[in-house]
Amino acid sequence: MDKLILICDDSPVVHETLGAYLKSEGFTFVSATNGPDSLKLYQEHQPELIILDIMMPGLSGIDVMRRIRKESSVPVLLLSARGDEVDRILGLELGADDYIVKPFSPREVVARVKAVLRRKHESAHEAKETILRAGKLSVNIAKYEVLYDGKPIICTPKEVEILNLLLSRPGQVFDRETILNKVWGYDYYGDTRAVDTQIKRIRHKLPQDDSFAIRTLYGVGYKFEVRP
Repeated sequence: MDKLILICDDSPVVHETLGAYLKSEGFTFVSATNGPDSLKLYQEHQPELIILDIMMPGLSGIDVMRRIRKESSVPVLLLSARGDEVDRILGLELGADDYIVKPFSPREVVARVKAVLRRKHESAHEAKETILRAGKLSVNIAKYEVLYDGKPIICTPKEVEILNLLLSRPGQVFDRETILNKVWGYDYYGDTRAVDTQIKRIRHKLPQDDSFAIRTLYGVGYKFEVRP
């Protein structure tokens, strides 16, 4: 597997420390210190994962991710200052796979990078060519592909995994903790708000269709409802 990581942060110390820890785990990396260069290096190198700081000169990390998400579901690990809660939530809504609050431990960042990539590659490797369908909607977890009426819907890996989980058991209610454990894994360090933001994004992307819906059971969780 390609193990190239793109680090986007305006602090040289972040690149030095994270780069050293990534190299020790067998990764390679390229560095960008501003928003425009982040987009340029993403296009040039097509990294396996992006570590993206929210606050960068030229173009914010949020804007960088917004542009990337128009064409790619590459995993993104968001870095944010402790006071940037609104930006962190927005980042999750835009499709960040995880976020880390500064100051952080480089060892923790690398652990999360490995966890995100492990989940992605294990799911793709273990999945059979099984296509789940509901009306015109289909999900192929082996290819991380979501189609509606034969046309692709660009989704992040986490969105595909959540949709696949819900669609695998139509009518079954999944609480937020179960979704966290099955999609993020037990080594995920976030909270249940990540589930809510991902569900919101999935609903926004799915076309209006009377044959199915993702239902919220307040205080309980979510279920995929298929209508006759």
